[in-house]
Amino acid sequence: MKLVNSFSWAIAIAVSSFTVSTSIPDESANRKVMIDKAVGFLKTVGQSDGSFSSKTGPGVTGLVTAGLLSVEVPATDPLVAKSLKYLESTRHEDGGLYAPESRHANYETCLAIMAFSKVNSDGRYTELIKGAEKFVKLQQWDEGEGLKSDDNAYGGAGYGSKSRPDLSNTGFLIEALRSAGCAEDDPAIQRALLFVSRCQNLESPANRTEFAPKVNDGGFYYTPAAGGESFAGKEENGGLRSYASMTYAGLKSMIFAGVDKDDYRVKAAKNFLYKNYSVSTNPGMGSSGLYYYQQTMAKALDALGEPEFNSKEGPRNWKSDLLTFLSTQQQENGSWTNPDARWMEGDPNLVTGYVLLTLSYLK
Repeated sequence: MKLVNSFSWAIAIAVSSFTVSTSIPDESANRKVMIDKAVGFLKTVGQSDGSFSSKTGPGVTGLVTAGLLSVEVPATDPLVAKSLKYLESTRHEDGGLYAPESRHANYETCLAIMAFSKVNSDGRYTELIKGAEKFVKLQQWDEGEGLKSDDNAYGGAGYGSKSRPDLSNTGFLIEALRSAGCAEDDPAIQRALLFVSRCQNLESPANRTEFAPKVNDGGFYYTPAAGGESFAGKEENGGLRSYASMTYAGLKSMIFAGVDKDDYRVKAAKNFLYKNYSVSTNPGMGSSGLYYYQQTMAKALDALGEPEFNSKEGPRNWKSDLLTFLSTQQQENGSWTNPDARWMEGDPNLVTGYVLLTLSYLK
């Protein structure tokens, strides 16, 4: 497999520094070519017995399947049909969709819900989705774990096995519940919103954690639970540094949970992102988690309903920016991969799944 060379990466990084958005010729046609090549890779190289990267559990399969369906590969296509059948085979009596002995049961089930919800117009998967919905709600940290609503972990979700809750998994929980048909005022979603608000570096009525006033830049970090953690590191005063992928995850989650676009939390998050706009890096984390960041960014900005994003360089056509960058990074075999392999982004199946999700918002 051809790796992205440093020159093409540097050229792509320069895309996000222009002060005037540029458009590539016939973006719709370019997007279709990218999707067709990606689907070709997944058919000929990526899939094995219906799954993708199954040694890591069914999570990648759920994400890739959701990505394929998002770019309108039909459920009847053998590529998707085999994946759906594989995901069905992971169903347990408790309603969860996960690998045996999995430590990531919540994560895996949330991604499976997102896939099955895209092909349930005739109700064929309603029972399966409802069982999975019940399962993930039981994974949420709340009164069932003896917590009170003012606990920093309250409302959050982790990977599974009652692992410490974090913003990424809580964001997937909210997204899965919304895709399953839960309303924004569903009690589980509103509990999750309490946790999301506590992941923001913003001292406010919604956030009285010890971390809130220490950075106070409106961005988000990984978790305030169990002593708090940010993968972007800590300030000298103990503050947890914000970074862009978690800020978009927080922004997306708030919108999905019904927070108004004029809410002070949304405005503060947008202000952080205004100062840290990029499509070629994950601000605060560099190249780490880049493709996770891009799909989270696309979902959040689509939820805001803003075709242009106001950055410190001026208005940005974020869809065009993402398309331009992604077109420079696709491998000859149709996949994408990140030279920075942190968080499994060395896996072309996972990264290609992320890109398909991103491309679904770039119409």
